[in-house]
Amino acid sequence: MRVRKQALGDRNIVGARVEQRRKAIGMKQKDLLTQLQIRGIDLNASALSKLEGQLRSVLDFELIAISDVLGVSVNWLLGIEE
Repeated sequence: MRVRKQALGDRNIVGARVEQRRKAIGMKQKDLLTQLQIRGIDLNASALSKLEGQLRSVLDFELIAISDVLGVSVNWLLGIEE
């Protein structure tokens, strides 16, 4: 497993939770990308890596699709609920 080389950014608050949940369910980034593309969200590997590293902003429709794929609520991704 690769270790993040850059420090976390401040462009979103969901990136760390996206990465946490993805790893907890044993999903690779490429699998998440595939599931997002099925839902009409066109992200590439670099964009997802930046999203998880909090270096890229997240659009509202991306957030909804990510929560669906990962099986968590948008509120959980936002850190509103545990």
